[in-house]
Amino acid sequence: MRIAFHTLGCKVNQYETDAMISKFVKNGYEIVGENDEADVYLVNTCSVTNMAERKSRQYIRRMKKKNEDAIVVVAGCYTQLSADELKQMPEVDILVGTNEKADIVNYVENFIKADEKFHEYIKEYDELKVYEELGITKPVDSRMRAFVKIQEGCNRFCSYCIIPYARGNVRSRDIDMVIEECSQLISTGTKEIILTGINTALCENLLEILKRLDEMDGDFRVRLSSLEPTVVNKEYVKSLFKFKRLCHHLHLSVQSGSDAVLKEMNRSYNRTQYLDIVKELRNFDKYYGLTTDIIVGFPGETDKDFDDSLDIINKSMYVHTHAFKYSKRKGTKAAVMPNQVDDEIKKTRIDKLIEVGLQSSKAFFELNKGTVQKVLFEEYDEQLKAITGYTDNYIKVYLQCDSDDAEKLINQFVMVEMLDNNGEIVQVVEVK
Repeated sequence: MRIAFHTLGCKVNQYETDAMISKFVKNGYEIVGENDEADVYLVNTCSVTNMAERKSRQYIRRMKKKNEDAIVVVAGCYTQLSADELKQMPEVDILVGTNEKADIVNYVENFIKADEKFHEYIKEYDELKVYEELGITKPVDSRMRAFVKIQEGCNRFCSYCIIPYARGNVRSRDIDMVIEECSQLISTGTKEIILTGINTALCENLLEILKRLDEMDGDFRVRLSSLEPTVVNKEYVKSLFKFKRLCHHLHLSVQSGSDAVLKEMNRSYNRTQYLDIVKELRNFDKYYGLTTDIIVGFPGETDKDFDDSLDIINKSMYVHTHAFKYSKRKGTKAAVMPNQVDDEIKKTRIDKLIEVGLQSSKAFFELNKGTVQKVLFEEYDEQLKAITGYTDNYIKVYLQCDSDDAEKLINQFVMVEMLDNNGEIVQVVEVK
């Protein structure tokens, strides 16, 4: 049996796809590309925006066209939230919710044996209370960096976000399973462990996990995929400074620089509290790397509110700023708020925000110029004739060399001197 996968959305979805791939491989299935003909197609969907749901539907139809006799399995957040909608699609054979992936192979094999033409495995929201252990998972496409899921669910209910309804109650993964998975990854050559979850900061064992990883043997580093300022404060981040393996980089989503907008978003912090966290990090290490998400055009956002977002970018000096235009998400409070912002205003604002974000990146690059940083080199770019990788503080760098020299550096930590920004979001380096 041949099976193909397509994953939409976040890193948690990618982790869960890798886990499902591992299960099918153990049961003798052959993994093929999503553009190949397969006996089973699995689409792991996203529901963070209406556009993500539309893309999910497009992939479902596209995969069925590859082989009209194939079994099409649809999993993930879209399935959890809108099963009735997906049932109307004749291409769909099996629906699997967000907490039902552990038995995915059995679902497919039961479908093959049964006479029914449609199977559904979805828990109700109130049942999403127990962490679903997917077993030891290995990344499919990378041996040097691996995501490890440590947490599920969210209880913050930001007014623009539907994901708490898709993922359910907050629950944490068993710490021994986390450490066992990390240990196996490290033993097979993984150099960077990225701890991830729906809201990683809500993991009740996070500090203990970091402590135990700090005590492990091996040549590796640890990165947090994100920490939400809705959960952490400056006192919390100070507790991270003692972990030697932890990268000096955090993804700290601000979403808006305006107190008025943050309140309407139900983000439970203000800009001063956010900037206090930034100050604490930069007092610890002035080269501490920060990345963020910012939404423009949230309902009621004024020119002054938008200027506050530009200002917080300048004050925080982000490595990268991920900019998003607000779009209504059915089922959220923000979708029915008054004073929805005109699309043309959103476009003007996001163009400006992207420009300021790039200036912020260049300023951070300039700050790092001349410093010596530790880089994990990952891949060779034939077009650039350079090997690329990331510093501890999450600057993407490239070192020009031939492919033979690159082979010796891939999946290795190398100390480099930061030379200059090449005009894009990468930095030129030389080996020290």
